[in-house]
Amino acid sequence: MSGFVISSGTVVSGDRVEKTDIAIDDGVITEVGTDIRQDGREVFDATDCWVGPGFVDLHTHLREPGEEWKETIESGRAAAAAGGYTAVVAMPNTDPPIDIGYVARQVRRSDGVRVIPSGAITMGRSGERLAHLDELWDAGVAVFSDDGDTVADGGVLRRAMEYIGQLGGVVAQHAEDPGLCAGGHMHEGSVSSRLGMVGLPAVGEEVVVARDLKLVEVTGCRYHVQHVSTAGTVELVEAAKRNGLPVTAEVAPHHLVLDHREVASMDPVYKMYPPLRTPDDVAAVVEGLTSGVIDCVATDHAPHAAFEKDVPFEDAPRGVVGLETAASVVNMALDFGPTDFFDRMSDAPRRILGETTVGVEVGSRADLVVFRPEGHWEVESLHSRSHNSPWLGAELEGVVEATMVGDQMLWRRQ
Repeated sequence: MSGFVISSGTVVSGDRVEKTDIAIDDGVITEVGTDIRQDGREVFDATDCWVGPGFVDLHTHLREPGEEWKETIESGRAAAAAGGYTAVVAMPNTDPPIDIGYVARQVRRSDGVRVIPSGAITMGRSGERLAHLDELWDAGVAVFSDDGDTVADGGVLRRAMEYIGQLGGVVAQHAEDPGLCAGGHMHEGSVSSRLGMVGLPAVGEEVVVARDLKLVEVTGCRYHVQHVSTAGTVELVEAAKRNGLPVTAEVAPHHLVLDHREVASMDPVYKMYPPLRTPDDVAAVVEGLTSGVIDCVATDHAPHAAFEKDVPFEDAPRGVVGLETAASVVNMALDFGPTDFFDRMSDAPRRILGETTVGVEVGSRADLVVFRPEGHWEVESLHSRSHNSPWLGAELEGVVEATMVGDQMLWRRQ
């Protein structure tokens, strides 16, 4: 194929928004303007669509190595492309945890959806001895996390922050105080009380974030709060930013629209961590994302096989898949125009990674998503190996029409 022309779309590049055409040859944007000649290129009609930088997910669980029946790198990349993502950060809670060789292999790949490995903060994510942070950094890791577990020992985390701060990396924390949250299955509140279930209190998240922010003051290390779910955490992040601390935060799509009343059904598809919180918490994280206190959307894509979720609620694993539905959910939950939408989905995650944001301009390698904000689609099937999605069977507004990296059209809706 000689190239592409993406025609008549609303092109978003940073603060610039204009209706125009894009020509792509050999994977590089060669023209941006109106009435571009076809010249043998394949034409993609992007009328009524936003065309901007591919989405980046800072929080993806690919399950490989160790749990390939849930997801593999390739099935995860296919799901990502269908959701408009051109890069995903793979969490290290695999079995065994991500090692140096895995990091090096993924960093070398240049085809299709980029898989950006994160590195564990502690050996085996045990929360005790620091991992080989310098070797992980040298191999290409920028984000360090024990995600799935919290680095609960303040002394260990302080040493990690001192070291990672010197390297220039980011500490990303899964904030769950193990003492306060032990045995919990859902948000601690009226629904858990009515069901007689042990709850996960909001303070279990907030106390970890509050402690960590004091350590950021001491160390100066860049710190990222994963999957913010409570109003209290939003307030803590806002105060930290006002004080000039190097703090960023993410929110998962499901926390923008669903609340703890869903779990009254005891359907394990609604079991996740952090748990679905109160309507007031939902309103707070929506406002946080709108205002920019919360920097970006991250899916926390957590695949589990049907047989694993088809058990009593208290026995089910926590997590939902989200790569293929995230853009639609964000589109429905927030009244974003194209600039804010692409900032939260594409540009802010790249800034957190320390990468240069991708511009839609002549000379840039094509890294694009075509998104129809007023389109509708029914979630009938998914490319992920696992289908533990609360949106399965639902009609969503906002359609990923195409995802492109270089000269590859990774996804095109039929």
